[in-house]
Amino acid sequence: MRVADLTIPGRCAVMGIVNVTEDSFSDGGRYVDVDKAIGHAHELVAAGADIIDIGGESTRPGATRVAPEIERDRVVPVIAALTQDGIRTSVDTMRSTVAAAAAEAGVSLLNDVSGGLADPDMYRVMADTDLPVCLMHWKTVQFGDAAGQAHVTGDVVADVHRVFDVLVDNALANGVKEDQITLDPGLGFAKSAADNWALLKALPEFVAGPYPVLVGASRKRFLAQIRNDRGLDLASPVEADPATAAVTAIAAQMGAWCVRVHEVGVSRDAVDVAARWNAGK
Repeated sequence: MRVADLTIPGRCAVMGIVNVTEDSFSDGGRYVDVDKAIGHAHELVAAGADIIDIGGESTRPGATRVAPEIERDRVVPVIAALTQDGIRTSVDTMRSTVAAAAAEAGVSLLNDVSGGLADPDMYRVMADTDLPVCLMHWKTVQFGDAAGQAHVTGDVVADVHRVFDVLVDNALANGVKEDQITLDPGLGFAKSAADNWALLKALPEFVAGPYPVLVGASRKRFLAQIRNDRGLDLASPVEADPATAAVTAIAAQMGAWCVRVHEVGVSRDAVDVAARWNAGK
């Protein structure tokens, strides 16, 4: 399978999020039960999702890592059930063992927020499974300079371009094919609000590159800050959904390959508007 097999002709793809976790920042604990996770995935597909991203470990700031077997046991039954139902899935994991188990269960994309840097075997699994992969930029001390992910010290856009080059070179050197690769600039991952807005402004630069681009802005704190700046309190991350939909519309209009969102319905509307706008009909 290649990224082209997951591409939707004429419009940006929509990836719906299902966190099978206890502590994700937006929906932790709501879908940790396998049946509830499967049911929610079906709801997202009915609302217009093209692919469902299944995560079994929270990556919110301060989250405690779960054991690999717990992560695997959370995501694999959901992926297997959805695959049997004809629904395409991705797995949100930084562990090669979880990625391999997800591939056996029928997953369609490996989505690694560490860009393959957190697990020395991840690139090999990406190559062996021959699946599409998403490599994300994460400015963080967890992986450090030795792994090829130096800290941003000025121009965040230039740093993301630089790290993307490192991640892609790592993947290709380990047997991952060019047409398997998508890139994610990592909005909200150890980045300031100013960093996130700079990356969104530079989205055309990334889209013009050789690899499809995934945008994951959904319910991130920098979007909530829009209301805060107007003197309004944001009681819940859900209240950032309107701002998320605005980002979705602009990202889709600019040529993003996919958007990753919690609230699928409004973002699918935004994607469809962008598609009609671009087509002029």
